[in-house]
Amino acid sequence: MSLTDPKDLPYFLLVEDNPSDAALTRRAFVQQGVANELRIARDGAEALKMLFGSKEEPYPELPLVVLLDLKLPRVSGLEVLRQIRAHERTRLLPVVIMTSSNEQRDVVEGYGLGANSYVRKPVNQAEFGDAVRQLGLYWLLLNQPPPHGSVVRTVEAVLTAS
Repeated sequence: MSLTDPKDLPYFLLVEDNPSDAALTRRAFVQQGVANELRIARDGAEALKMLFGSKEEPYPELPLVVLLDLKLPRVSGLEVLRQIRAHERTRLLPVVIMTSSNEQRDVVEGYGLGANSYVRKPVNQAEFGDAVRQLGLYWLLLNQPPPHGSVVRTVEAVLTAS
């Protein structure tokens, strides 16, 4: 695997129906020199297909982290999170809720369903770009990602045996 080609790096999945917010996020990644690809799902159903695949591609590559809006068409962000946590292959996948919702019940339900973080999107473009930069730096440089796939079963076996 060559780390010089962004296609070889783990990708971020942004689940965002607002084209302006998606463009701001992409711009912030570029401005901060984040080489990792940013793939965008425009609604919850598209996100689920990207994460769980289809008959043609049943086990797609998983992202490094999911940046998840809550207010989405077709399938809500909370339902996407619920399904991520319900499947063995994705239950340890880091999910950051990144939304304009400031409703306390969304915060509580998001964490209750297993979100790793809840970030309220700043309204100001400069602040939004800074928030995305900080998220990118944290998930790329500081966070130790969980194992995926068959490694998850190995970790469970070790934890159960302890």
